[in-house]
Amino acid sequence: MKKRIVLSVIIALSVLMLISCSPDTQPIEPTQPPVEESQPTDVPPTEPPPSPTNTSVPEPTAVPPTETPLPEPTQAPTFEPLPPEPQEIDFEAEDGQVLHGRYYPAAVNPAPVLVLMHWARGDMNDWNEIAFWLQNRGLAGTSLNAGTAPWLTPDWFPPMFEGQSFAVFTFTFRGCAGRCSFLDKDGWRMDALAAMQTARELEGVDPARVATFGASIGADGSPDACGPLNVEFSGTCLGALSLSPGNYLNVPYADAVEVLDYQKPPSPVWCVYATGDKHAADTCKSATGDHYERFEWAGDYHGMDLLRPDIEPNTMQLILDWLALLFDL
Repeated sequence: MKKRIVLSVIIALSVLMLISCSPDTQPIEPTQPPVEESQPTDVPPTEPPPSPTNTSVPEPTAVPPTETPLPEPTQAPTFEPLPPEPQEIDFEAEDGQVLHGRYYPAAVNPAPVLVLMHWARGDMNDWNEIAFWLQNRGLAGTSLNAGTAPWLTPDWFPPMFEGQSFAVFTFTFRGCAGRCSFLDKDGWRMDALAAMQTARELEGVDPARVATFGASIGADGSPDACGPLNVEFSGTCLGALSLSPGNYLNVPYADAVEVLDYQKPPSPVWCVYATGDKHAADTCKSATGDHYERFEWAGDYHGMDLLRPDIEPNTMQLILDWLALLFDL
């Protein structure tokens, strides 16, 4: 029985082998498309990464932000002050007219400079004691004409700002030695501008800090010259103060004030007059501006006569207030 079973298995296997080798037998089609094997590409072998020597992650360290240091403020160099004694200065106007001036050096160098312009009833000598007061170097009461007029008698002047010293430049308008002997409106206007130009070039002066005030013809000369100086040297003339102006130099006072009010930066102008001095009062009232102020006194005082101890408020104190505004004192 066992021999039959073995024989049957051998016969079956032989038949299967004959069928598989027959050329007429077709292979069974697969139900899914064959998966194409990707062809190998020539990829260079990669080197294994180096073994880290330290696998711990370092703690981040705080780095302070880098601050750009601010530049040190530049300070204007200072020099030894000039001696306090006044210096006589000759200079020329635009038309070649030779003029005489006087320079009072300040106790600091460089210093702001004030240009003072006299009235028609006098000359630069009317400013002698006021120049010493502004200079503030201990020379008050030593001028040759000290005590001969209220503005030449310094014992009633208010004290100058502590530690403050201004350079001062005064001059005499053409034809006005002693007092003005003739009228020369255009010439006086040229003289005023020449004085301002000369003052800013004096040794010991800060050319960027110039201011001016005057009386009567000088009250017009101050703003008349301040504006053109700023056109030539922008921002140089910081302001003007007028004691009894009257449109004396062929430039309407209101126009001169308007120029200074609209310049960049603007220059403050203050106008002082007495109600009884109608011409000066009308002139001061004709001007307007954001940086313009006018101050009214009783009486009929004109020009330098406004500088006296019996007038309240004190005109000399008003000058100090104006200076404090211009120079941040």
